[in-house]
Amino acid sequence: MTGGHRRILVVEDDPETAGQLVEELTVSGYDVDLAANGREALSHGAARDYAVITIDRMLPDIDGISVMRQLRDDGIASPFLIISALGEVDDRVRGLRAGGDDYLVKPFSFTELLARLEALGRRSETIAKETLLRVGDLAIDLIARSASRRGRKIPLLPREFQLLEYLVRNEGRVVSRAMLLQHVWDLHFDPSTNIIDVYVGRVRRKVDDAQAYPLIHTIRGIGYCLRAPG
Repeated sequence: MTGGHRRILVVEDDPETAGQLVEELTVSGYDVDLAANGREALSHGAARDYAVITIDRMLPDIDGISVMRQLRDDGIASPFLIISALGEVDDRVRGLRAGGDDYLVKPFSFTELLARLEALGRRSETIAKETLLRVGDLAIDLIARSASRRGRKIPLLPREFQLLEYLVRNEGRVVSRAMLLQHVWDLHFDPSTNIIDVYVGRVRRKVDDAQAYPLIHTIRGIGYCLRAPG
């Protein structure tokens, strides 16, 4: 993994194994979040963008296979590295067919784990650059032309999706109404039209209502800015 995308989610219920993984990955330069069970894994996986998710198949509440399937159904594209003591061919095949991208059998060498993470991370970066845009807990899929927050799909009309995509591509920048009219509607600025405000209002209600924090901000007298806290 290169650049700043070095955050990994470790899903492991055994405290000793989890502690070792977190410590060794942190020393190796990764930012690591830990989930001790399936419910925590679902919450973390939907809320953040991870370069790789490592997951134990045998968890105390929801098994790892079900967690992977649920996150995949929710549109999470992060690659999964399954780490399991179940090493028979049938076990590996079932894990990969359920949505896993690689399978590592316990006990394993940490050097091998790092090599597999690097390989999956490179693929993750390529996929993300080509098909997914993320800001905070918002994800938009350029291929499916769909959007979601925390894994929950946002119903958008085609023009609303175009508007949101433009705001996301300009994350952190203030975009004027004239810029939106030109790039989303391919029209020159008309000071008498309120079409921008109407559409931004619609998209804002769909994207920000009932969420933990707003993403679309009005810059009074100028335009709008899409940004996540922090």
